[in-house]
Amino acid sequence: MYKYEGLLIHESHDDEGILEVIESKGVRSLHFGSHSRQSSMLLNDPCKLELSYVRAMTSWLLFKPTFDDALIVGLGGGSLTKHLLQRFPGCRLKVIEFRKSVVKIARSHFGLPLDSRLKVVVDDGGVYICQRTEAYRDYYSLLFIDAFDHEGIASSICNEAFFDACRVILKKDGILVLNLWGGPNNPEFYQISQWLARVFDRQTLFLPVRDRGNIIAFAFNDYSPIFSLKDLRAIALDLEQEYQIEFPNFLKDLKKHNASTFSQVIKS
Repeated sequence: MYKYEGLLIHESHDDEGILEVIESKGVRSLHFGSHSRQSSMLLNDPCKLELSYVRAMTSWLLFKPTFDDALIVGLGGGSLTKHLLQRFPGCRLKVIEFRKSVVKIARSHFGLPLDSRLKVVVDDGGVYICQRTEAYRDYYSLLFIDAFDHEGIASSICNEAFFDACRVILKKDGILVLNLWGGPNNPEFYQISQWLARVFDRQTLFLPVRDRGNIIAFAFNDYSPIFSLKDLRAIALDLEQEYQIEFPNFLKDLKKHNASTFSQVIKS
C-alpha cells in the first residue's frame, strides 16, 4: 500500500492515534497520521542525520565541544539519539518519550540500539522535568526538546514553569535546544520566545531552518562566552569537515537572525 508518496511498511494505533512507517527513495520515515515526517532515516546510512531541522539542532557544537549527560524529550525515530551515541562515546543519555508505541517502532524500524549509555523512559516530558528539579538540579549539560504530536507542540511543555524547570536542571554552562514551528507571527512561537528570554536572561538564539517551517531555539544557562566570531567561523569549518553537516550556514543564519542577542553568547 502506498501513502504519502511512499510504501507503507508498518501501521499501528495507540491511545494517541495512528503511527505509520513509510519508505520512499531509500528513506524510511515515521508519520503520526499526517504527511509531516516525525523522523527519517537513510536506509544505507542509518546514523546520518537526514532531516535538516535535526542537523540544525546540532549547532550547539559551535559553542560547546562535548558533553557528558544529556536529556532528550521526544524520541521519534531516534535520529538525534543515535547520532549522539555514535559521535560521543563518553556520553550518557536519558530520553523521555510519551508514547510507548513510538519507542517500540524506534527499536524495530529505526535501529535504536540497546546501549548501556542510553535509558529510555516512557512518560510525559514536561511533567517529568517539572517533578525532578531537586533531584537533577545542575545535572545536565544539554537538554533537547523535540516534542510534537499530530496537532503541534506538546501542551505540557508550552508553559513558563516548564522552562523555569529546564534551567534548574541544566549545568551552569548547559544549553537548551528546542525545536519550534512557525515564526514571529505565530502566537505560540512568540509566547515561547518571550518565556525563554525571561527565564534565560536573553541568552537565547533562534535558527530558522532553511526551506522549512522549523525554528531551533538555543537558550544558554549562565553562559560565559568563550569564542569570538572569528573563532566560531573556524570551528564551523572544522565541524563541517568532521560531521558533513552545514555548520557554516548555521552560523551565518544565527548571526543574521539574532542581531540583538548574538553578542550575548560570543566574545566581543
